[in-house]
Amino acid sequence: MYKVDEIILYDTEGVCRISEITEKTFGGKKQKYYILNTVSKNSMTIYVPVDNEKQTSKMRKILSSDEIYKLIRNMPNEDLIWIENDGERKETYKQIIQSGDRRGLIKIIRTLHFQKEQLTKQGKKLHMSDEQFMKSAQKILHEEFSHVLKIEPNQVIPFIVNELKIEHAN
Repeated sequence: MYKVDEIILYDTEGVCRISEITEKTFGGKKQKYYILNTVSKNSMTIYVPVDNEKQTSKMRKILSSDEIYKLIRNMPNEDLIWIENDGERKETYKQIIQSGDRRGLIKIIRTLHFQKEQLTKQGKKLHMSDEQFMKSAQKILHEEFSHVLKIEPNQVIPFIVNELKIEHAN
């Protein structure tokens, strides 16, 4: 069970603070809810029924700064996960994004970034759905990394690049 004021990740909405745990009546049914507020500039309130496993499974503990640094150091070793079949690729990427698996998100970003570079050399563009998957994965990671590391979301990529340079130099 989560606690009030705990910072978590919720689904693809990103970093949220649990503002309260209270009983609410929706549709004539009284239930206990986690009240989540996104911490991003465009704040949103999300009601998650405490007893709804499908909804609460979308709530995940936020990473520590040590866990983030470890993820960053391991980025160059992560495999690319390009799947030629569009339908299979979409389903795989969708599952990874919904699961919130940070290593999986990094793999999506690396794969699609590499694929985009290859296509650009051929004068082609990435499929719109792949572009959306990359943006979704980046949003989730950028928001979490920026919150935990106390940097602006637009500073996440330069931060990661710098950390990888430092790691490579050692």
